[in-house]
Formats: sequence, C-alpha cells, structure tokens
Amino acid sequence: MTSVINVNLPDQSYEIAIAPSSLDQLGQQMASLKLGKKVLLVSNPTIFKHFGERAITSLRDATRTLSSANASLTSAGFEVASCTLPPGERYKTLNSIQKLYDIALENRLERSSTMVALGGGVIGDMTGFAAATWLRGINVVQVPTTLLAMVDSAIGGKTGVNHPHGKNLIGAFHQPRLVLIDPEVLKTLPMREFRAGMAEVIKYGVIWDAELFAQLEASKRLDQLRYVKPELIHTILMRSCQAKADVVSKDEKEGGLRAILNYGHTIGHAVESLTGYRLVNHGEAVAIGMVAAGQIAVELGMWQKEDTERQNALIQKAGLPTQLPSGVDIEAIIDALQLDKKVKAGKVRFVLPTEIGVVTVTDEVPSDIIRQVLQGM
Repeated sequence: MTSVINVNLPDQSYEIAIAPSSLDQLGQQMASLKLGKKVLLVSNPTIFKHFGERAITSLRDATRTLSSANASLTSAGFEVASCTLPPGERYKTLNSIQKLYDIALENRLERSSTMVALGGGVIGDMTGFAAATWLRGINVVQVPTTLLAMVDSAIGGKTGVNHPHGKNLIGAFHQPRLVLIDPEVLKTLPMREFRAGMAEVIKYGVIWDAELFAQLEASKRLDQLRYVKPELIHTILMRSCQAKADVVSKDEKEGGLRAILNYGHTIGHAVESLTGYRLVNHGEAVAIGMVAAGQIAVELGMWQKEDTERQNALIQKAGLPTQLPSGVDIEAIIDALQLDKKVKAGKVRFVLPTEIGVVTVTDEVPSDIIRQVLQGM
C-alpha cells in the first residue's frame, strides 16, 4: 500500500510519501529533489540505533543527477554527517539547537545542504528550527518514526523549541522538501508512544473527518499496534495526513483555518508545561485537552452531550487519559493559558466542536466555565 499526498503551497509545495520499507528509498527520493551534496542526519540514540545506519546507507548509495548548462551528470550519493540529541520534550531547548549549529559549522553545511530529521516530534521540531535558522534557511526533510509525528508534527512546517515558561514559544514556519513515512518503523515504537499518536488521529476525526472517526469507532482496540489491522493503519496515516495537508494548503501560517489543528492543545500545552514535560507526554496532554474542550463546548450549548461521550469513549479505547493528573493546580492552568500562542488581544482562543467532523474557533469562553470543567476532571 503506497500513497502520495501533495501539500500545495504558493512558494514550496512538497510530497508526503507513505510506503512500507520506504526508509531504504530515502536517498533516491532526496536525489530526485536535486538537493546539495551535504546532509546532516539528526536523530536520538534509540532511533539511531534502530534506523540510523539504514538511512545513512540509503543516502550514501543514492545516485544524484547534477544539471549543468549543457547536460545532466550523475554523481555519487550524499556526504552524510550525523548528530544524536537526547530524547524527550524537556531537551527541546536552544541548548540542543546550539549543538546542531556547531555540527553544521564543523561540516560546513551550505545553503544547498539538507538537514534530515529521523525521529519523533521533538527531533522533527528541533531539526526544522535549526534548518530554518542556519544560514537563514536550508533544506529540511522529515522522516518521522512515531505515529504522532507521522500524522501531525512532521507536516506543515511548524518548527521550534520550548521556553521555560511555555511550549513552542520560540520557532519559525519552515516547510520540508519531503515527508517520508515508512509504516514499518512503527513496529519498534513503545506502546505509550503509539497511544500518544492516536490522540492526534482522534483529533482529525473530531475536527475534520467524520468518516475516519467512524472507522476508529468500529475498531475493537486502538491502544496497541498489534491490535490494529494494517489496512486501518494505512487508512489512519493516509486520511490524517490528507487532513493536515488540506488545512495547511489553505492556511500555511495559521492566519485562520489552521488554528483548528490546535484542538485539545490549548489546555493540553498548559498541562504539559506545568508538569515539566515529564508526567504526561504530548499525546496524553492533547487527549486531556480534548476532553476538556468537548465539555466546554457542551457547557456552552455548542455540542451534544452524546457526541462528547463518543469522543471520550474513543480516547479511552486508545488507552489515553481523560482526567487531569493529580496535583495539577487548576488556577495555574488558567494562568498558563495566557501564554498560549493563540491568545489574541489578551483573549484565549479555544477550538470547540459543534459536531463530529466540524469545529469552530472562539474567544468567548468565560474563565468560570473553564474552571468548572477542569474541576470536574
């Protein structure tokens, strides 16, 4: 099962290529883009141990075509340097970016060079940001290895690092030249990380794709890869990536529509930040945020109680939390919402569902309602 999804943008369109064993085609896929010779492969130690040598071999063995004024010439593969960064959201900092800059300088990366992100959302975000800022912008290719990165963070060009007071407050929009998704790599993904990715998949069902939501409901289990049929995994990847591509193509830099992709993230980011990025991972925080947003919509009379129950049942089926972690201060969450990137004129904007597959963005959510919902969780 192979799918190619186009992200159509005014300045730089690109493909999302989904195919089993496509990691071995990374070099040839990149060669077809006529990128410069030098590549910096960025990963974390665990992912590099599983897939680093395969990626490097593919890059070094690729046949590159060089265009000249008179003819096309073929050249040996890419020159590859590599760098590993510690795993985890708490390492998504400017200190880690400094390490990437140092290695880029050491290897004399040029404007035609490429950084390749081989890993999950943290590696993708940091590699993208380093590429966006090195020499004022070089190429980046995303090779996501987690379900969450495959369906969400690798697509759309959002890059960045965390500030001690908030998630992703430092960053840039920098679109990749290619997103290469190999579903086979999910076999090495820890169960907790698989479940985290399912949170983003459920999100697409709620905000955009009612048919995907129904297919997820029809699956007996969603909490482990081995219980999800390969055909459904391909459908999940294809429909989630298509939803992200459709939204990004219409609104590349979040001037309006793209804000809907933040469903569950407003409260979710606050929970992540307040727990030091250690207690809950991103997908778990988004699941908690979706439960909260769904209940806020019910309290405001925007969403049917039956639909929020369907959403919450799906979240539970995926083995994700529906309650706030114990000990999290509700007033601290409400204060942290003011640091959310979607705040406009001092007002927190929430993405709230009106039916399965449809959401709206509003800044008319009273603090009392937020507090009431959080106290119920």
